Amino acid sequence: MTPHAERAVVVDRALARPASKAARREIPPAWYAVKRVMDVVVAGSAFVALSPLVGVAALGIACVSPGSPFFLQERVGKDGRRFKLFKLRTMVDGAHLVHDEMCEIYEVDGPVLKIRNDPRLHPLGKLLRRTSIDELPNLINVLRGEMSIVGPRPPLPREVACYDDYARRRLTVKPGITCLWQISGRSNLKFDEWMRLDNWYIDTWTPLSDLVIIAKTVPAVLRGEGAH
Repeated sequence: MTPHAERAVVVDRALARPASKAARREIPPAWYAVKRVMDVVVAGSAFVALSPLVGVAALGIACVSPGSPFFLQERVGKDGRRFKLFKLRTMVDGAHLVHDEMCEIYEVDGPVLKIRNDPRLHPLGKLLRRTSIDELPNLINVLRGEMSIVGPRPPLPREVACYDDYARRRLTVKPGITCLWQISGRSNLKFDEWMRLDNWYIDTWTPLSDLVIIAKTVPAVLRGEGAH
């Protein structure tokens, strides 16, 4: 079996394990309904308002880097279900093929690959990431019901394969575009701190707290802190 095939087996086995149910909350059914309505209203409004910006960004990417300006990447959602995440491409075409080599210079502890000055970025990549414009196509995933506006960021399958039970609790809720991690420093935080924030969200979220996080996301994005 090739190394790539062995990694795929490990990932599939990890995803087959149920997420930890420790301290699972009893959420009022009405909260889920309110959250979904908020998702559709916010995502739909933002999609209409920001589509011209996405179009301009896509045109810019096409001008500086060969290949499609859009990027579909497999992520893991609630209860381990996989889905295709829509993003604007920030790296050169085929950057995922050298992922293993980049692991030698990653700057975040834990299984997440984060590099401040990633050599795979195309000329517009750093700007798109700093402003989070690359994540605007995630709104499509929200409208499709695969994500929520607020929730833990959706992990890659290879990241989930390295999760312990505490980190796997992230898979008990829908992933989101923004959450406590996004408004608390993002990649400047250590992996354990990131997991504590996500678990805190899982244990305490309400429709009102989601609105507070959405309101705090805008200034956090404008500051660009930890976005790389």
